[in-house]
Amino acid sequence: MERYCVLIATFMLILHLVQAQNPTGLINVGCGLSTREPPYRAPGTGFTYTSDTGLVNSGETGKIAREFEANYSRPFLTLRYFPEGVRNCYSLNVSRGTKYLIKAKFVYGNYNDQNIGPDFDLYLGPNLWTTVTKNDSIQEIIHVTRSDSLQVCLVNTGNSIPFINVLELRPLPKSAYVAQSGSLKFLFRRYLSNSGRTIRYPDDIYDREWHALFLENTWAQVTTTLNVDVTNSDEVPQDVLAAGATPLNDTETLKINWDLEPPTSKFHFNMYFAELQTLKANETREFNVTLNGKIIYGPYSPVLLKTDPVLKREPFECADGACLLELVKTSKSTLPPLLNAIEAFTVMDFPQMETFEDDVIGIKKVQDAYVLNRTNWQGDPCVPKQFLWDGLGCKYSDISTPPLITSLDLSSSGLSGNISQALQNLMHLEVLVLSNNSLTGEIPAFLADMKSLMVIVLSDNNLSGSVPRSLIEKKGLMLHVNNNPHLSCTTGSCVNEVSMGPSSSSYTLQVSFHNVESQRYISDSLPLPVPKFGPFDVPPLD
Repeated sequence: MERYCVLIATFMLILHLVQAQNPTGLINVGCGLSTREPPYRAPGTGFTYTSDTGLVNSGETGKIAREFEANYSRPFLTLRYFPEGVRNCYSLNVSRGTKYLIKAKFVYGNYNDQNIGPDFDLYLGPNLWTTVTKNDSIQEIIHVTRSDSLQVCLVNTGNSIPFINVLELRPLPKSAYVAQSGSLKFLFRRYLSNSGRTIRYPDDIYDREWHALFLENTWAQVTTTLNVDVTNSDEVPQDVLAAGATPLNDTETLKINWDLEPPTSKFHFNMYFAELQTLKANETREFNVTLNGKIIYGPYSPVLLKTDPVLKREPFECADGACLLELVKTSKSTLPPLLNAIEAFTVMDFPQMETFEDDVIGIKKVQDAYVLNRTNWQGDPCVPKQFLWDGLGCKYSDISTPPLITSLDLSSSGLSGNISQALQNLMHLEVLVLSNNSLTGEIPAFLADMKSLMVIVLSDNNLSGSVPRSLIEKKGLMLHVNNNPHLSCTTGSCVNEVSMGPSSSSYTLQVSFHNVESQRYISDSLPLPVPKFGPFDVPPLD
């Protein structure tokens, strides 16, 4: 007991330290970090990273090869890889309806001594996020959560073993990064400086990572040591906006180009402007912003020491995926155009709705009740369809409607104990198969109260007591209870009121399914077969 109390006290202390060192809502997961290692603070940001144990139920832990360790900070040194199963998922507790900056980080580092680079898919819930193909990459997306749980899944496409080093979530205000629709997949984020420095937390309170960009023979650097008013800039850091670039030749335009993949992608981009020089009375800085030759903003003059972001809510497209952004000075301008920072995102529409939330909660309660540790019971239970959980059947309407769990087959699953009350949380269940297990106790009456449930298969267990009259009298119900030696019938429900075991005499139940009436006869010579239902099969009524 004393040891137990010490363990609890230690856990609470660690939890307190983690909460104290990480700003509210931030999640930092060190994938593959051993549970024997305490949480640690990362250099630079000071964030506390914790083990992924308890967030994922599969995978093996590893470390990048020693020769690569000097190139990376501590969060990248460990990883979790998934040699088994097609889809392996992390499940993170989040706040429903919150906008998050989500970052998944990958460093191969020849952890398996095979020199086979990554090539696997990354899913956010039931929707494809991206394909990881680089030895060293950060995948980032801005996404609004639809439920209290977020699934980040790695999918083996047959080309390499999936792995991950770091998972990070940063909550954002609702007013930040407003788009007409969809989530925003990171394309690039740059500030125009020759410093070569990457700026992130604590300078950026949302832990966005700003990388310096500067073309030495093309641009001139403009800087200030004075404070820049960032009130209207989604808290872009001072150091990002205290530098900017202009064309080296006053008559030239400032150009930035990028390619889209796929070429038909729609995208958003944010530009940040702040005048960093006090202009003379006869000086003017005015310019237009063009995208592939078409004016999209301007004429515009930056405000002295005050950020004036240009945030376009409507998405853009570029012919053949080739984008050229130009800042072109107007005829009355005496100074070249100035840009401080820019970031861009492609629009990702995640059309596939997650499984009906109450059904997900219900099936997870069943999973917990029976301690089911099935390889593919990870991620969304019903979608995508190719990852449907073993033993489940789902009803699909269209991708904009949440799928429903309509059948559950846990036959021959080693179940023991009573028929769990957790089953009644599956309100759309039509077929329940629990045959060939070691279930004991009485058949619960709540099964009759599940309005959609029309087929119940409880054969070949050790159930006892009486079959509830409410089940026998439920119109249209197909009930299979043979080979339960200690189960007796209520008066009038069957011929033999003592036993339904192998030695029982035959009895008759009047049942119907899908408006089809049928007679079922069970006896020693004509045992009722236990149907094996596929995800969409209707039990045979021969």
